[in-house]
Amino acid sequence: MSSPVLKAGSDLEQIWDRQLETHLLRLLPGDCYVSREAEALTTVLGSCVSACVRDTELGCGGMNHFMLPSLPGGGGLDPSSLGRYGEPAMEGLIEGILQLGGQKDRLEVKVFGGGNIVAGMSDVGEQNIKFIQRYLGDLGLNATAQDLGLAHPRKIIYFVDTGKVMVKRLRALHSRAIVAEEQKYTNNMAAA
Repeated sequence: MSSPVLKAGSDLEQIWDRQLETHLLRLLPGDCYVSREAEALTTVLGSCVSACVRDTELGCGGMNHFMLPSLPGGGGLDPSSLGRYGEPAMEGLIEGILQLGGQKDRLEVKVFGGGNIVAGMSDVGEQNIKFIQRYLGDLGLNATAQDLGLAHPRKIIYFVDTGKVMVKRLRALHSRAIVAEEQKYTNNMAAA
């Protein structure tokens, strides 16, 4: 299976965080980014999951943001859409880190998201959580930190060089906006 294309920092929206007084690179659903630099990555998660992975010795690492646990049947997917799905998103992230000189036995993994933010909807978040736990287990990796499930979205900020992650659980007001964004993204996927 072909891995999703890793984005360069210039391909990601750069936003200024007043509280942290630093620039953040914003990942959207389907994005995967790795770096050797002291960069801060951010994303907002509803039912989606992000893995933050780094080589603890080299300090290189990255983050992904996937929407669904598995690829749909039938094939014919645009390679640029692979990052929307768990397995290629994880393969792309880990392979990108290994290409920067990282080693699997030094990988630190932290996972976030999988919220059930819309009552009564199918629980894609729970499916994403089951996927990431099984995937990591199959590779012999353990998450050293996680914030998964529950009924709220999250904003995460990941510092690639140190592995520090900041998690902010968002209120219900933000949930509607995140659901709308995820639905819009899903509709765009179906049309592609």
